[in-house]
Amino acid sequence: MPDQWTRSLEYYSRAQQSLAGGVSSPFRRTFPVPLYFQDGEGSKVQDVDGNWYLDYVLAWGPMILGHKHPALVEAMQKAAERPFNYGAQHELEFTVAETICRLVPCAERVALTSSGSEAVQLVMRLARAFTGRTLIVKFEGHYHGWMDSTLLSYHPSPAQMGAPEQPTIVLGSKGQVPNVVENVVVLPWNDRRTVSEFFAGRGQEVAAVMTEPVLCNSGCLLPVPGFLDELRRITRASGSLLIFDEIITGFRMAAGGAQSVLGVVPDLASFGKAIGAGLPLSAVAGRKEIMDLLSDGQVAFGGTFNGNCLSLAGAQAALIELEAQNGEALRRANRLGEELMGGITRIGQRLGLPLQATGFGTAFSVHFTSRPVLHNYRDTLADDRELLRHWLFECLREGIFLLPDGRVYTSVAHTSEDIERTSEAFERVLVRCASEVHV
Repeated sequence: MPDQWTRSLEYYSRAQQSLAGGVSSPFRRTFPVPLYFQDGEGSKVQDVDGNWYLDYVLAWGPMILGHKHPALVEAMQKAAERPFNYGAQHELEFTVAETICRLVPCAERVALTSSGSEAVQLVMRLARAFTGRTLIVKFEGHYHGWMDSTLLSYHPSPAQMGAPEQPTIVLGSKGQVPNVVENVVVLPWNDRRTVSEFFAGRGQEVAAVMTEPVLCNSGCLLPVPGFLDELRRITRASGSLLIFDEIITGFRMAAGGAQSVLGVVPDLASFGKAIGAGLPLSAVAGRKEIMDLLSDGQVAFGGTFNGNCLSLAGAQAALIELEAQNGEALRRANRLGEELMGGITRIGQRLGLPLQATGFGTAFSVHFTSRPVLHNYRDTLADDRELLRHWLFECLREGIFLLPDGRVYTSVAHTSEDIERTSEAFERVLVRCASEVHV
């Protein structure tokens, strides 16, 4: 292991003596090197060994403004001079909610909470209460949080999955209660025929179909044309609800979320990550008649930190920045990300590497695969994971910090110069990868 990460490795060894697994979120343990950080600014972060990196991890997505954005810093400084949490009402609650309602097509009412996993639990409870049904349809490879009721068929192995037309529901963790599968059906994504056939037989049992509008958690795969429209049509016809999990796409693909770009409006949507620009915040937004089940007490919901002052001060500052000039900052971030996607694809083609980039500008994934098209989670199982790990490690040595699954997030803080430098680093790394592959 290169000595450029000596202190990080020392910290990791020490952390393992007191912190379970040595990390605060087990997903982070899969990085090529468990880096420890001490600073960051704009599009860059610095580790404890003094190395600087162009940051495409962005705290797994929340840092849509980059690090230490002046508007966010000012908002935090002002908020820190006041109480952090009242456990009661304050102005920021409704001003932030008003902004979300203005930006997000499905948002007639909003509920605020602290994490994406919590928001998903709430949308599922609302859907079941509103329809009087219990069955939730989700899709293979889609991640909706780590709780028992949703951590199902997230990243199953080929041996576990069963036939595509009738997938086996696979628990994601030891300790999950097995009977959670009784209220969930898992289907392959981007497969209109299988969904239609299921609804033809059991549509009247379905409370909701829940989907990431872009499959960001398993390769950043876009919906095939007409798929989301079909989900919208078929849920309306059966009296079910359509739920978009926009924890990643919300306030990242556009200020109005993926629904504002893709033109399909769900009944309910969950938001997180970028909505707080680094502060712990999530939200549920949806139709008034569904959300009103919270206001009259029919659906139980609470949380000590719901609507806390610090998180909402951050959200207000972030939403003002993202909404400015009709969302120009996000459009620019997406354009730069698309340049990076196109660049790495062209380099791979020139070098004869089986490589493609999928997704959209501010959230895309790099796949080392010979498959010409990737539509769903099963397609990504053909990816060369060893080559990906090698590429990630070499990128890290070049000062490019990427997610361990090959995902790349860009922010409004990234510049044209950052993209140029990253493309040059990608080329150097891919040249080395190509020479090893062709040997």
